[in-house]
Amino acid sequence: MLFAGITVDPAFVVGPVRRRTFGSFVEHLGRCVYSGLHDPGHPTADADGFRGDVVDLVRELGVSAVRYPGGNFVSGYRWEDGVGARAQRPTRLDLAWHSTEPNTVGVDEFVRWARRAGVEPMMAVNLGTRGIQEALDLLEYCNVRGGTAWSDLRRANGAEEPHAIRMWCLGNEMDGPWQIGHKTAQEYGRLAAETARAMRQLQPDLELVACGSSGSGMPTFGEWERVVLGEAYDVVDLISAHAYYCEEDGDLASFLASALDMDQFIESVVATADAVRAARKATRRINLSFDEWNVWYVKRAESRPPTGDDWPIAPVLLEDRYNVADAVVVGSLLISLLRHTDRVHAASLAQLVNVIAPIMTEPGGRSWRQTTFHPFALTARHAAGEVLRIVVDAPVHDTARFGEVPAVDAVATYEPDTGGLVLFAVNRSTTEPVGLTVDLRGFPRLRIVEAVTLANPDHTWSATADDATTVLPRPNTSAAQDEDGVRVELPPVSWTMLRLDATV
Repeated sequence: MLFAGITVDPAFVVGPVRRRTFGSFVEHLGRCVYSGLHDPGHPTADADGFRGDVVDLVRELGVSAVRYPGGNFVSGYRWEDGVGARAQRPTRLDLAWHSTEPNTVGVDEFVRWARRAGVEPMMAVNLGTRGIQEALDLLEYCNVRGGTAWSDLRRANGAEEPHAIRMWCLGNEMDGPWQIGHKTAQEYGRLAAETARAMRQLQPDLELVACGSSGSGMPTFGEWERVVLGEAYDVVDLISAHAYYCEEDGDLASFLASALDMDQFIESVVATADAVRAARKATRRINLSFDEWNVWYVKRAESRPPTGDDWPIAPVLLEDRYNVADAVVVGSLLISLLRHTDRVHAASLAQLVNVIAPIMTEPGGRSWRQTTFHPFALTARHAAGEVLRIVVDAPVHDTARFGEVPAVDAVATYEPDTGGLVLFAVNRSTTEPVGLTVDLRGFPRLRIVEAVTLANPDHTWSATADDATTVLPRPNTSAAQDEDGVRVELPPVSWTMLRLDATV
């Protein structure tokens, strides 16, 4: 067995736990919307056709905000197609995913679904094939109370009260050559700034997200952020970051260390944003919206869209089936996001249902939780108060991608009012358990109330509709306490949550 130690002290605070860290993403892609969220023939469907069983799972998952309607889809989207009488809505070809979009679900339906699910809607505007005027029209439709053409149309469509959407993304991945309306940093930065200024003339208190690089491996990464923020720094609040990870060529050790890449990505974007701030002699800081992140096996056949004359509605696309190792990585990426809570102010797990998602459905039938559901749900439920800066002393092992990496990664959250402390930890070792000691001398009254671990001797186990419960987070009976802290054993390839509360 390997051994590691963690020291936690309530004096060392990174920042608050932000509920928007636990956001997600819904795109008109594959079966995310149609037969995922929306399935009128399902026994649990509501009057809008949204599945009640999925709404229940979304609430259990603890999702706080949902980004909509894309993603690559938004760069060719005409939002007007998705409002008004459904029978009169046009059918369009979606070039992003080579599919047919029936526009059965649009902005009004999505907002009603979001209210029912208890999540904040986060809207994206099309800056690919469209621009300033269309963004203003959508904002007016959504947020103006009435007395104008677009707001009165919303009211005529059944939404008497404004949708009151505060957070808006200014396009999507505009640095990507795959994006409809792909632009240079200078072109996009100016368009984003002009769109932001106009939207703020209509509603000054919006929270606006500029497109950052669509990945840290992009040739323009860093320079893109510098140029875009050089144009838009004064009129946006956040800049986006997107990252996906997968196990490549059987390199499990590097995959389990994916959070190191996320850490570096975040810190590089923060450094660039702060350099622009210094050059402009600005006082306000630009923070991050990590509004696409997940495990995604992009090279698998299920990620290849249709071709030729095949333009199906809601094809099976990007339906990755996640195993235990994937869930451990999702838990470790949440650790990274929480660790950077001082600068990561929002995040979106991409996506929510069926498409690289924690929730899967059968059309008209069953729904189930993938392995990745569990670390997200437990972190969203129990992380609260403040994120603490902890010290981890752990043995290292070699990886092909990152060199030497610590076997253990962790983060802690603390609620000063209640005295509750929660530790989230991963064991990255592929073969060795780790005996972890947590020094809690700064919390003399804390006692263990729960210790759970997600692990399995077969880290390739995946949930299915027939068996989604054989491998779940289970009580970790090794957790024990003495006057200095807690000891717990972390199995290889595992994610663990340890909760402690103050004694009376």
